Amino acid sequence: MKRRLLFPCEDPDGQSVAAHFGRAPYFAAIDLDESGNVIEKSVHPNTGEHSGGKGHAHSNVLRLEPNVVIVQGMGPRGLTSFQSEDIAVLQANSNLIDNLVEAYKRNELQELTEGCSQAHHR
Repeated sequence: MKRRLLFPCEDPDGQSVAAHFGRAPYFAAIDLDESGNVIEKSVHPNTGEHSGGKGHAHSNVLRLEPNVVIVQGMGPRGLTSFQSEDIAVLQANSNLIDNLVEAYKRNELQELTEGCSQAHHR
C-alpha cells in the first residue's frame, strides 16, 4: 500500500522542515511504495493564509491526500483537523526531510498529541 508523507518545508526543493506548519512557504509530499522506497516527491506552495484570509494551510493540504503529516509544530485546530480525517501527525526529530523519511521507515517518530498553544492559535 502506497503511503504519502507530507512535510511543511522552508525551501522549494523540499529539503528542510519548517518550524511551524501553518507558516511554511511550501509543503513536500513524498510517496513511499510498500517496501518503503521513495517513488515520487513533489513540492507545493502553501496557498493558505495563516491567521485569516483564503483558508488555513491544513484545509488546503487535505487536497494532497496525505496519510501522514510530519511537523516540528502545529496549532491545535490544525492537529484536530488532521486527526478527524484519520491522518497521523508525527513529531519531527530532525530538520532534514531525508532524515525524517528514514526515521519514519524505522518507526522512530512519535505521535504529536498536543498543538502549540501560542496566542496566535487561540
